[in-house]
Amino acid sequence: MPSSPLRVAVVCMSNVNRSMEAHRVLRKNGFHVRSFGAGSHVRLPGGPRKPPVLYDFSTPYKKMHGDLSSKDQKRYQRNGVLRILRRNERIKPGPERFQECPDPFDVIFTCGQRAYNRVVADLCARDQETWQPVPVVNVDIDDTLEAASLGASIICELCQGLQQAGDTQSRLAELLQAAEEKTGRSFLHTVCFY
Repeated sequence: MPSSPLRVAVVCMSNVNRSMEAHRVLRKNGFHVRSFGAGSHVRLPGGPRKPPVLYDFSTPYKKMHGDLSSKDQKRYQRNGVLRILRRNERIKPGPERFQECPDPFDVIFTCGQRAYNRVVADLCARDQETWQPVPVVNVDIDDTLEAASLGASIICELCQGLQQAGDTQSRLAELLQAAEEKTGRSFLHTVCFY
């Protein structure tokens, strides 16, 4: 385990709310963090009885903000999406897709079962070059502002425990057991390889 900060990836489906809140909190706490989406598109809520608004992962947060403001500024202010996109702009230019990132990480956190399944499937399909193990841990987080904030805190506590342990592999099960007892949640996890 390196003595430098953990290299952490946080993945939700769209790289807008849950993974970005965790990105913000982890960066603030000194971790080397990147956030991603695992979906095929960025999905944001549409209007009542309307389908979601879809964007390519190459679309900057600023462009999404402008587009949604021109469609229905009051609605997207009221539901918090414009505020989320402004926060995201301060962190990085736009969403990124996990499947397009070749960089290794010390630990990967997913924010839901669908993201976990896609991340694990992607890592298993890659050519293992170094056989470096990487734990993938799912922290189920509802896609709301409040749940994203709570989930980011849980992920940060786990990262702090891993950083202090100095050995991700040997301490992970112990840290997850303590987190399960503290939060009443269970954390699906596995180890994949690069």
